[in-house]
Amino acid sequence: MAEVMRVEVAYARLEKQELFSVTLPFGATVRDAVEAAGVLAKYAEIDLAKNKLGVFGKLVKPDTPLRDHDRVEIYRPLIADPKEVRRQRAAEGKQMKKGAGEAENE
Repeated sequence: MAEVMRVEVAYARLEKQELFSVTLPFGATVRDAVEAAGVLAKYAEIDLAKNKLGVFGKLVKPDTPLRDHDRVEIYRPLIADPKEVRRQRAAEGKQMKKGAGEAENE
C-alpha cells in the first residue's frame, strides 16, 4: 500500500466554516488537496487564480507540497482595506474627542 497523508481543507463563508478531510498520497500539493476536497465544485465563487491559499495561516502557492495533518485554508477576498478602515475609525475618534473637549470648555 502506498503511503498516504491526511489533510484538512478549510473554507470560511460568512455563514459558517466548512472543513473537509482528505487522504492524499505523499508529495501532494495544496492544489491537489483543494481539488480532492471537492470545494471548487461546491463553491463556484472560489477561483484558485484569485483566492489566496494558506497552510496554518501562512500564505502559500498552489504547488506547495503538503505534510501529514496540514490544514489548507482558502481565503476570501477582503471586502474593505483594513488600513483604510483603521484610518476612518481614527478620524471619527478624533472628531468625537474634539467635540467632547469643546463641550467641557463651555
